[in-house]
Amino acid sequence: MRIRGLGQAREWGAAHPGAVDAGLALLVQAAVTMPFVVPRPPELEPATWPAYGLTALTVLPLVWRRRAPMAVLLAVLAASALYRLAVEGPGQPLPYQGLVCVYTIAVLAPAWQRAVTAGLLLVAVPVSVWLNTRSVRELTFSLFVFAAAYVLGRLTDARQRAHLVEAERAAARERARIAREMHDILSHAVSLMIVQAEAGPVAVRRAPERAEAAFEAISATGRDAMDQLRRMLGVLRDEDAGEGRSPQPDLAELPALLDRVRAGGLDVRYETSGGVTGLPAPLSATAYRIAQEALTNTVRHARARTATVRIDRSGGLLTVVVRDDGRGPRTPPGRTAGHGLAGMRERAAAHGGSAAAGAGPDGTGFEVRAELPVPSPAEVGPW
Repeated sequence: MRIRGLGQAREWGAAHPGAVDAGLALLVQAAVTMPFVVPRPPELEPATWPAYGLTALTVLPLVWRRRAPMAVLLAVLAASALYRLAVEGPGQPLPYQGLVCVYTIAVLAPAWQRAVTAGLLLVAVPVSVWLNTRSVRELTFSLFVFAAAYVLGRLTDARQRAHLVEAERAAARERARIAREMHDILSHAVSLMIVQAEAGPVAVRRAPERAEAAFEAISATGRDAMDQLRRMLGVLRDEDAGEGRSPQPDLAELPALLDRVRAGGLDVRYETSGGVTGLPAPLSATAYRIAQEALTNTVRHARARTATVRIDRSGGLLTVVVRDDGRGPRTPPGRTAGHGLAGMRERAAAHGGSAAAGAGPDGTGFEVRAELPVPSPAEVGPW
């Protein structure tokens, strides 16, 4: 809960930088007000309103610190010099305004502005100490706190850059995931529809009842693809969608998929062992997609008559095997394996598993085998 609140505060601050800077200026003003409200020794001049007004003048530029950090630093230095030379006001335990400026420049300014700032501080800090106490101790402390503010700013900049890189990588991974989903949905649906449509004219002349079944299968396949695409796009449009609205299918929907494949003329056998229920939703969806893509390749390329889909769960491992009796692996010269096989490997690797494809055990047909580790309930947590 505390981490979520901190994240929400950061998001609000990123969306309202002007309000954050105004609040920071008020906080600094409260800090520099303290010496004015604390009773002063009798031998010192009493604090005056003009002196207090000049402290406000040194703080006010901080409101624009993001827009023009160098200009704000120069304005703060000028106002601070005026305060030191023109009035007899109480001193400050820390140079709050200057520290904020140095931190901001270290975070936002280019290298040349940071170099100019370092040169200004190497002049301004000794001059300020000479006008105040002429103490080596104060000089050392002032240089230390300004150096600390600069280092903290550079670390903040490095962290922000790292977060930006990670956000870009996350966006790239999400684009790749969406591309895989779109490929699997459309490739499977279109392949089945093409096969069924090509068989339709022949069936109309020879077996009208088979033609009717083929057209019904085309319609069912198209509706299923549209439904999956609609669910996916719905989740993408809904920024607050949770895992419960994931568009991913699971192994419970695999028999329906096999029925649609059978309607296209391929005899598919389905075998399971070890129980395929109770799997984490992402893992079940991955197993479904791997089986779907393997069957799509069989329908499109294998010229097979039969295929077998086997799901085995044992020893903390989920194994998905899709095997057909077709012509086996044949990649035309000058071409590489398609996106489907690469997508299977990427899906398996995302779960710490592996996927391989090649000729069947006896050298005939084509086989896809994926091995996916099944996490323990403690590793998965609620899903």
